Amino acid sequence: MIELDFEKSGGLIPAIAQDADDGAILMMAYINREAWEETLSTGRAVYFSRSRNRLWRKGEESGNVQLVREILVDCDGDTVVFKVEQVGGAACHTGHRSCFFRKVESGALVEIAPVLFDPAKVYKK
Repeated sequence: MIELDFEKSGGLIPAIAQDADDGAILMMAYINREAWEETLSTGRAVYFSRSRNRLWRKGEESGNVQLVREILVDCDGDTVVFKVEQVGGAACHTGHRSCFFRKVESGALVEIAPVLFDPAKVYKK
């Protein structure tokens, strides 16, 4: 098993999801050891949801799963990049392709990408 340094940050390390084809940064989340092991064994991105305090299998509600094509590990073993195939087109719970759909422009946040789905229709909580 590939060992990462989960202890340095209290059990969670950053995981950046990047589109395997075009290199776009889709999202940043956290993984714990259990999420890491499940990601490696299934080939699907699994994260740890800090707000729910449990594993978050990307796409479990929306169907927008991430199939992991490649994994990069940084020099300290405490951050990973998942190069993924984003099934369903949108990685962000807001309905955008990427969670990074805003940019700072003249001191304000400006949306620079369209919404691909209506979150109210997908997340019925």
